[in-house]
Amino acid sequence: MKIVIGTLADLSLVVVDVETTGWVPEQAELTEIGAVRLTGGQLTGEFSSLVRPAGPIPPDITALTGITDAMVSRAPLAGPALRAFLAFASDCMLVAHNAPFDLGFLTAACAARGISWPPVAVLDTAVLARLLLSEHDVPDSRLATLAEYFAARTLPCHRALPDAKATADVLAGLLALAAGVRPAGLRLPDRGGRLVSIAS
Repeated sequence: MKIVIGTLADLSLVVVDVETTGWVPEQAELTEIGAVRLTGGQLTGEFSSLVRPAGPIPPDITALTGITDAMVSRAPLAGPALRAFLAFASDCMLVAHNAPFDLGFLTAACAARGISWPPVAVLDTAVLARLLLSEHDVPDSRLATLAEYFAARTLPCHRALPDAKATADVLAGLLALAAGVRPAGLRLPDRGGRLVSIAS
């Protein structure tokens, strides 16, 4: 994957995804942080850490993510995991799909532990998708839908690092569309509404 669109190609971006014990930061905790760094449009680093929550992971969340209490039993607590992530993402613009969810959990977890959250620009691929794609292109702006539409090399699976990689592929596709370039492998709906691959 290479992002080549104007000044964004010169930026360092970190695409991040988190897994959690629930849906609201005030009532749930982090269980995993995954991220990829893009420098000059190229993948230059990966970050992945399970996070040990204070309480058990609800069964429905384990069923969704596959992350079990046993898997996180020896994982770092949120504080060390967050500091490691912030060091990885230092001086980078952040990218996330449905950014209020991921950034909400990250910033809330930092605040609860007295960790300073840096002033950083954030790009939300869900918002960008709604700006660039119509309902005739995709039925919704879910990550799985967009990953299929752009023929992402990594499909989302409710694990942080694969989902971050899928988001990075979606970002590349969206930025190419914004630049007026048809991404290779783009999948468009046929007359029956099914996504079919086309040549670039």
